Amino acid sequence: MNDSTRSRAAILVVDDEPVVLAAVARDLRRGFGERYRVVRAGSGQEALEALRELVRRGEQVALLIADQRMPGLSGTDYLVRAREVAPTAKRVLLTAYADTEAAIQAINEVSLDYYLLKPWDPPEEELFPVVEDLLTGWEAGAALESGGARLIGHRFSRESHELRDFLARNRVPGRWLDIERDGEARQLLRVAGVDGERLPVALLEDGTVLERPTVLELAERLGVVGQPASQHYDLVIVGGGPAGLAAAVYGASEGLKTIMVEREAPGGQAGQSSRIENYLGFPAGLSGSDLARRATDQARRLGAELLTLQDTTGLRVAGSGRVVELSGGETLSASSVLVASGVSYRQLDVPGFAALTGSGIYYGAALTEARSCAQQRVVVIGGANSAGQAAVYFSSYAARVTMLVRGDSLAKSMSRYLIEQIESLPNVEVRTRTQAVGAEGDGRLRALRIQPAHGADTVEEVDACFVFIGALPRTDWLAGVVARDERGFILAGLDARRDGWPLARDPFPLETSVPGVFVAGDVRARSIKRVASAVGEGSMAVSLVHQYLAEA
Repeated sequence: MNDSTRSRAAILVVDDEPVVLAAVARDLRRGFGERYRVVRAGSGQEALEALRELVRRGEQVALLIADQRMPGLSGTDYLVRAREVAPTAKRVLLTAYADTEAAIQAINEVSLDYYLLKPWDPPEEELFPVVEDLLTGWEAGAALESGGARLIGHRFSRESHELRDFLARNRVPGRWLDIERDGEARQLLRVAGVDGERLPVALLEDGTVLERPTVLELAERLGVVGQPASQHYDLVIVGGGPAGLAAAVYGASEGLKTIMVEREAPGGQAGQSSRIENYLGFPAGLSGSDLARRATDQARRLGAELLTLQDTTGLRVAGSGRVVELSGGETLSASSVLVASGVSYRQLDVPGFAALTGSGIYYGAALTEARSCAQQRVVVIGGANSAGQAAVYFSSYAARVTMLVRGDSLAKSMSRYLIEQIESLPNVEVRTRTQAVGAEGDGRLRALRIQPAHGADTVEEVDACFVFIGALPRTDWLAGVVARDERGFILAGLDARRDGWPLARDPFPLETSVPGVFVAGDVRARSIKRVASAVGEGSMAVSLVHQYLAEA
């Protein structure tokens, strides 16, 4: 085997019917043979042995394709076991029409990425687009794990967590090295001549060593923070969640000079979701990170500008123009503005939580911490979908996941499909009518004080805690300019007339009390807190912007 062959990642195909196996291997080589090596196996057991051998040799495995009806080891059972050997490989099940129920069941059991019905003729329409999409997703994840910056620090350091989260959410290639667990981390510090007291440390590809960098300093050195290319835009979008990204896609595609400003990372709060399973068109679900990556690439391809790690600090009306003020001191002039700044998780105001935030206590899913939670005790606080998705995700790593829910049932706030998944997981425990009333630690979280509705408080050892207890709108920067309700959510449509609407016409459905300033997504008063509705509002807002600009 020559070096060029070994350097290509593998696609492993298994089918007990030689004719079918030969056909799928032939089509895969024709479509992807220049980029990937296709490996064949005639049974599930043979495929497992081939997979273990690939991993032993240090080769990457991108895609596993398995027939469902195989004697001895079915496709689903094989993929369950294969997931333990190659957890990052994408998984596809080959099924006949009569096996679709098994395929749908496998979506939940093995996190199946797709199922293909036989025959897949013509492959250019039925096979190649599916495989290309899966491989693109795998390549994006593999790129993040190889090369790039190396970040060295303590796992339970707030500063280290913020830098890790920044790299992951902005999809910057890089590796995390725990100073306490990784010998390589200590060796790199010695080579770089850095004192272990100066952590976290970032080692960049150009040889630069950054000691205790802030997120902004690291972002600037990595070229993540950009500058606007123009003085004036047709549309400035504030916020890069699903609503903002949808508006960027539609605005740019429809000829508007569009720029999107995001304070943290594309995807917003939804980008932190481990799995969105009820989004139309994705039967196997998709992660928030994957949705953000797809939408970001799409917006950029269509011509939208994206500014990340830029916060908005104010909005001014200047005649027919609208001026958005940025935290760096710059301003963006616009003919119209869409506020899609979203919400942030509400902080839990009980003793110990503030001091330990980022050091074992996290708000939101904090997916960067998942692997570090292997065989540990994890607590998820909250009873809505975001909490349920996190519990399911962390159950794949943690020894035990405990959900603390203030209500008497999950049914009041969580989708049924999630409840069923949680009920099927042996290492997830749901405690209703229970809450955390304190956190204890010595620089990192060690225990939670837990209070049930009946009975005495208990102090329980915990390694990590993830909090999902409602949201607060990010609208303080609009105080005194745009009308908001008593909770800070932005009023729109006819609701916006009560604050001195200046025009003879009524406000458009998503227009705020300032003409030409629109709102979409979770930050809008009375909005439906769903990814699909946010995407719909973002695209709808662009249509309303066109109407406004035509009038103006």
